[in-house]
Amino acid sequence: MRRNKRKNKFKSLLISVIFIAILVGIAYYLYDMYENIEITEDYTTEKISLSTPYGETVESVEENSETVADMIEEVTKSVCGISKLKSTGSSILSTATEAELGLGTGIIVSSDGYILSNAHVTGEKYSTCYVTIEDGDTYKGTVVWSDVDLDLSITKISAKNLTVATLGSSDNIRVGETVYAIGNPIGYEFRKTVTSGIISAVNRTIKIEEDDKTSYMSDLIQTDATINPGNSGGPLIYSNGEIIGINSVKITSAEGIGFAIPIDVVKPIVEKFIQDGNFEEASLGLYVYDQSVAQYLNLESKFTSGLYVAQVISNGAAASSGIKQGDIINDIDGVSIKTINNLKQYVYAKRPGDTVTLSISRGNKSLDIEVTLGKK
Repeated sequence: MRRNKRKNKFKSLLISVIFIAILVGIAYYLYDMYENIEITEDYTTEKISLSTPYGETVESVEENSETVADMIEEVTKSVCGISKLKSTGSSILSTATEAELGLGTGIIVSSDGYILSNAHVTGEKYSTCYVTIEDGDTYKGTVVWSDVDLDLSITKISAKNLTVATLGSSDNIRVGETVYAIGNPIGYEFRKTVTSGIISAVNRTIKIEEDDKTSYMSDLIQTDATINPGNSGGPLIYSNGEIIGINSVKITSAEGIGFAIPIDVVKPIVEKFIQDGNFEEASLGLYVYDQSVAQYLNLESKFTSGLYVAQVISNGAAASSGIKQGDIINDIDGVSIKTINNLKQYVYAKRPGDTVTLSISRGNKSLDIEVTLGKK
């Protein structure tokens, strides 16, 4: 019996030793394997990139903040002050208002002195205004073109070798993109003030009631970049320095709602002044509304695209063409027309005497009508 007990104790001890040896072996194997693992990812230095306009990343935008400042510094060289009065003073303590002084902003678009601005800043065609450029020199300017409905104008001053702004495109702008506004918010004392924001909306239409008259501005760029009265006529720019709009109006009853006119509509006019020193404005002889304006007017005619012909001007270019009030213009020379500015931009690129083809809808009919453009 004693011999059997001793055998059993020996077996138990032997099993325990073997089990412990196996555990030690496994532990040693795991430790050795862990020591030889190669760490191929450094998770502490991983960077997350978020997409931003122009294909940049958040990191690159931060690194390029100095570049943005350099860009703005360069653009401001082409921004000028405009006043209807020759001497306005420079203090914000002046009792005169911006409207009385005609304070505003302009953009140099040619080295020989063509200045782009708002019509309400410079006045109508042949008006006189005074333009102060970066070096402080002031020039007497003559308004050579003005469109009150668009609220745009071009003024000529006698100057040479001016720094010229870069005109971009407003065709493919997107909500959420970063923009900067430059202008003279309350006169010379705060000249070339820069504010930043985003594009809040596009293709906006606003109703303007002034002097017992009602008008509409359509196809506007809405931004939350601060725009004050003296900013009118100044540039709305992208981070690459290209101008995409001309600051025009703000909603006084709300903060962070300002509007700019898309640059594309006026580019054909600027190009003609630069090339020819002259611009003969062609005219269709029609008053039209786009869908956004039609919503304000509660028109009986319901249309989802194109332009509604509100009036055919007697003795105008289209008077004898056969086009009628109530027709819907869908395209011109095969180019789709969605807004009033689309139509103006196309016609501005033409000359009086050119012939265009309008594709229209009249009830259930589709018609092509040729119009020889007149001179406005």
